[in-house]
Amino acid sequence: MSDGRRIAFLGLGHMGLPMATNLVADGWAVRGYDPQPAAAQAATSAGVEMASSLAEAAEDADMVITMLASGAQVLDCYRPPSHLLDIVSPNALVIDCSTIDIGDARQLHAMVSGSGRHCLDAPVSGGGVGAAAATLTFMVGGTEASFATASPVLGSMGKRLVHCGEAGAGQAAKVCNNMILAVSMIAVSEAFVLGESLGLSHQALFDVTSAASAQCWALTTNCPVPGPVPTSPANFDYRPGFATSLMVKDLRLAEAAAELTGVDTALGRHATRIYEALGEEPGDLDFSAVINAVRSHSALKGPSHD
Repeated sequence: MSDGRRIAFLGLGHMGLPMATNLVADGWAVRGYDPQPAAAQAATSAGVEMASSLAEAAEDADMVITMLASGAQVLDCYRPPSHLLDIVSPNALVIDCSTIDIGDARQLHAMVSGSGRHCLDAPVSGGGVGAAAATLTFMVGGTEASFATASPVLGSMGKRLVHCGEAGAGQAAKVCNNMILAVSMIAVSEAFVLGESLGLSHQALFDVTSAASAQCWALTTNCPVPGPVPTSPANFDYRPGFATSLMVKDLRLAEAAAELTGVDTALGRHATRIYEALGEEPGDLDFSAVINAVRSHSALKGPSHD
């Protein structure tokens, strides 16, 4: 619940809008900004007070939350000509909830701390469903003191807050998490296509795997076939959800981190190529639509009766 702090929320798209809406619903004083007219109108309709510029949104803000598409966009909020660090309150806390390169996250920390202010990288997991339901997981990098300061606000948008370590640790956890998610969704999709070819119903396979050692989020929450999980994107023509283009972005960030550290992430690299190919299809579908690629590359002969 609000304690009088003023929050600037920059980026009110698929994830940012429900997050900001939940802050408003919990009583926080939020002023938002998004350059896209449609996003700004949607935010206004949801009850978010909107500013006409970055500077207006951030003026005297005690906390600035960004949810943007790239590290460059996040950094540009604080570099010339925006100069938001000259506009926010002297003791402001900057929280970036975007998923960006670890190097960019550390650069943001350096810029903010150099101005005498405080910073957290706090990417999220849970997708649009979690953002709307305020059940996101926040993976947070920064000081313990800043994490404690931010926790009441993050708690209005999520149900699990994990302090992962110092600057950049939140982004490190996020790229590791999403590499696991990408690989597991491919495995789940391959299993369902194999099950189809063996004569198993989707429901039967789900009932077994969701209660056995194959249980995972890609199966029980974002199931790639319609039916077993009514809220999964598969029931809505694979409308995201978590878009394939965003999964490709996150996998490339994981691949860059692996190359930087010399870690061999063979399955992660292979998943990147699979989702990159899926991203070439018309429209930006949920990443669980990878099951259609598995089907298209399979020579399905139907169940064997030998």
